[in-house]
Amino acid sequence: MEKIPIRDIRTTSGQAFGRCSIRRLQDIFEGKDMLHALHRHNFFFILAVAQGEGVHEIDFTPYQVSDRSVFFLRPGQVHRLQLKMGSTGYLMEFDQEFCGSKDQATAQRLRKASGKNFCQLEASRFDKLDGILSDIFEEYTSKQDGYLDIIKANLEILCIAYNRQSPDPGQLTNNGNLYTQERFEELLELLETRISELKNVSQYADLLNLSPYQLNAITKASVGKTVAQLIDEQIILEAKRYLLATPNQVKDIAWDLGYEDVSYFIRFFKKHTSHSPDAFRKNFR
Repeated sequence: MEKIPIRDIRTTSGQAFGRCSIRRLQDIFEGKDMLHALHRHNFFFILAVAQGEGVHEIDFTPYQVSDRSVFFLRPGQVHRLQLKMGSTGYLMEFDQEFCGSKDQATAQRLRKASGKNFCQLEASRFDKLDGILSDIFEEYTSKQDGYLDIIKANLEILCIAYNRQSPDPGQLTNNGNLYTQERFEELLELLETRISELKNVSQYADLLNLSPYQLNAITKASVGKTVAQLIDEQIILEAKRYLLATPNQVKDIAWDLGYEDVSYFIRFFKKHTSHSPDAFRKNFR
């Protein structure tokens, strides 16, 4: 079973306490456009484009890259990127251990930020994020005493600023639904990491110390879907990732996702996509 190509962080900074790196986009181009084929990361990925153009496809959702575009990916997501030479901005990468914190609020901010893959910002809001990234870049390159602590502090500020970019960032808190939001984002994280082994609503409810009824109420309030629907969507997403990013046979993909009955998996996939796995691979690769 061939795995989807996974890229690692190219840095030696902070090895003992996790890893991070930040680069200016203008320093990355090697005399040509940036073309990253379909792959996934084992780290968080922030792309902030001050000026530029291109296409960024994240989990098969395409986004146009333009001035003041910001992308925030969490580990495990699949993406491919085309970025025109001459684009400016920052690309920051860091792993879970680097930003790891026992503080629940900090972990929640990171979970929320990485759950919002794309933002197109107004000039003043982008300038604020760009300033934070500029400070991180300066600390990263100068490496003076305590620079990793300053980077972590700035990263938390960055997450707060990025999370404020929703249409109504105070809505959840004002409605007293912060608890619902946190449990929902914890569920999404579990779906991303455990979908191959867990496919029953009760299994996720147990992990979150909730009843299936309570968990369904949370997902219905958050996105208007049941937990079972979200489980099905995650299975289909993971199947698409393997179909487009690897040459693996359908039976191997089905097995890796926990299906011993390949025929059932094929019917399940077709029901949700209107394509057989082979047809999907042929039409969308």
